[in-house]
Amino acid sequence: MALALTLGFALVEVVGGLWSGSLALLGDAGHMFSDATALGIALVAARLARRPPSVRHSYGFARIEVLAALINGFIMLAVVTGLTVEAIARLQAPRPVAGEAVMVIAAAGLAVNALVLAVLSRGAHDLNTRGAMLHVFGDLLGSVAALVAGTVIHFTAWTPIDPLLSLVIVVLIVASTLRLLREALHVLMEGVPRHIDLEQVGRSLAQVPGVRSVHDLHIWTAVAGAPALSAHVVVENLARWVETLEALRAVLHSRYGIEHVTLQPETPEDAPRVVTLTRRRAPRDR
Repeated sequence: MALALTLGFALVEVVGGLWSGSLALLGDAGHMFSDATALGIALVAARLARRPPSVRHSYGFARIEVLAALINGFIMLAVVTGLTVEAIARLQAPRPVAGEAVMVIAAAGLAVNALVLAVLSRGAHDLNTRGAMLHVFGDLLGSVAALVAGTVIHFTAWTPIDPLLSLVIVVLIVASTLRLLREALHVLMEGVPRHIDLEQVGRSLAQVPGVRSVHDLHIWTAVAGAPALSAHVVVENLARWVETLEALRAVLHSRYGIEHVTLQPETPEDAPRVVTLTRRRAPRDR
């Protein structure tokens, strides 16, 4: 539904922008075409992410949604770059703009973008959906800019407002896009989720009764919002490993929301001589 609405109105804005001579309107149409591409990518990624794990992809295909968010972020940067170049050119050589036509078409575009954003907001709030919503939000801001520009031009004939507002929207969109790209790259690089403290998790595990120390601790996200953990756990008594494992999993679930856990038990004799996370924090603990 969001894809059909966006693509259909993008064509309307192209015709209106060429007829009225409005850069803000053409820029908004460009955003909506990029939105249609973004929504298409997000839709394909969401479908592929539902495929079950295979022999070649034992983790499944869920991470393709993160990749889709990354692609959509780069597409958005390309769109705003082109809009910036054109806006600067318009400031240097102003062109006549039909303010009244811009107002009408921009108002309709604002309504369509608001509807599309409402449709998407009802779905999942993963990186893939956020990437698609970023494009739509950028279009909504573009429609606002076009509406304001059309109003100012209609009543004052001051045409520089059109490219100036486009540049303001570019700044807002770039800030949101960079945040999305940073988060997507962090997931792809298997970084520790930003809301989790690796050292604190290690100390919490080491304080569980029956655990002497923890080492080779890794926390990452296969997909955004689903942290995973693996670690080697030095235990006092292997015969009680089942009880210790349940206690460790309970700590990870209740305190940190980590469900996907892989823990390898070791005896003190088997543990390598490395710096470990222990119960009592020494000066050089990590």
